[in-house]
Amino acid sequence: MSTPLTREQKITHLLNRISFGPTREEAARVDRLGFRAYLDEQLEPDRIADPYVEEKLAGLKTMRLSSRELIELYPLPRQAQQQAKQQQAQQQMSMLPMEMQGPRQVILELQLARLLRSIYSRRQLYEIVVDFWSNHFNIFAGKGADRWLTTAYDRDTIRPHALGRFGTLLRATAESPAMLFYLDNWLSTGPDSPASRVAAANNRRRGLNENYARELMELHTLGVDGGYTQKDVHEVARCFTGWTIREPQKQGEFTFNPRMHDEGEKIVLGTRIPATGVDEGLKVLDLLARHPSTAKFIATKLARRLVSDDPPVAIVSKAAATFRETDGDIRAVLRTIIDSPEFFSEESYRAKVKKPVEYVASALRATGAETKVPHQLVRYLARMGEPLFLAQPPTGFPDRGASWISPDMLLTRMNFASDLVGNRLDGSRVRPELLSDSDAFVRLIAPDSLAPATRAALGETEGKDAIALLMAAPEFQRR
Repeated sequence: MSTPLTREQKITHLLNRISFGPTREEAARVDRLGFRAYLDEQLEPDRIADPYVEEKLAGLKTMRLSSRELIELYPLPRQAQQQAKQQQAQQQMSMLPMEMQGPRQVILELQLARLLRSIYSRRQLYEIVVDFWSNHFNIFAGKGADRWLTTAYDRDTIRPHALGRFGTLLRATAESPAMLFYLDNWLSTGPDSPASRVAAANNRRRGLNENYARELMELHTLGVDGGYTQKDVHEVARCFTGWTIREPQKQGEFTFNPRMHDEGEKIVLGTRIPATGVDEGLKVLDLLARHPSTAKFIATKLARRLVSDDPPVAIVSKAAATFRETDGDIRAVLRTIIDSPEFFSEESYRAKVKKPVEYVASALRATGAETKVPHQLVRYLARMGEPLFLAQPPTGFPDRGASWISPDMLLTRMNFASDLVGNRLDGSRVRPELLSDSDAFVRLIAPDSLAPATRAALGETEGKDAIALLMAAPEFQRR
């Protein structure tokens, strides 16, 4: 028979699941408001003032620019050199140093923004969900035009819809130039379309690309066992021909090109899709968003993120039912999962291994560390296996703990913890007074549940060494 969690354990558990880790201030707030009121507050992030993190983000210029502006202002190195010569000829101000030029800077600022929000935002559940959807609808920011298009993808596609309806989010990703480029749908052309005939006349090949159609069903909606066939993949790909990008290396805007579209009738999952141009893709998205397999697939993945690698069937069933009953209301599904009795069970307590970003952010949050320019933190994340926005496969980063606990990864985490408490991270600092009370740190991260082996090891250390040891221990590695 399982032992109920204590109130302190429940507070730590809740903050480990709906935030990037407990802080003394947030633990006190949960205790004061109560679990339900705190969750209600987090589910309405627009009502939470967040001036501190906004101040932190103010210096990241690229986060406010359009895709067109990013393409113009942060060109590839060869283009940058040409622009520098033109500027010098016109006796204008010289460009930034080369290491601060080009799309590398765009991607770096995206990474910095994600990390700063994870550490400092008061809208913690929102940031957890944004991280989840970014991984669910993964794109690789290092591919071609996506080096400039990913900023708008994060800002204008994922973030505005992260707590809305799944169907709305799904459509936003389908129309995103970043997704169209990443999965090559912007090149997909009906074999008998006018565009294909012109290409053939000029000895160029243009044809159907099934990459997006396959990932749309396998990874974004139905799941690999969701009941679709290869024929459905082919038909969905036909529906999305003509969904393309207007000048991806100059403007980077979504457009529908009827000259690329396959104008024939399609059959998707047994449903007839008449030849209606761009509306065919919209009908497919609606069909997939409302499919029972999608409800189960999304419910399972959200429960895996919030509960355990193999979430209880009861939670998944309830969450999937809520998804169907509310037409994919993400807030309602989250509430169903967190309100379930299984969420606060002993089996779920510390059942998840922290991903690198969760580990790094939780360490800075728990120690009250201040970081101004966290470049070294971004490099540590890459060494731990999670270079933000740079997962190459459509599956994104793994969502199971076994992927994050290799000896090399654990050693890197231990080195990070030592560097953090030793104030050896450039631009980051932990106040010494926060490192002197290891008992308070234990109460925050593992109330009433420190393992005997960890407690014995602590008996031989003190001060910052004790904090570093605790951050390397299983109690902190897990959430």
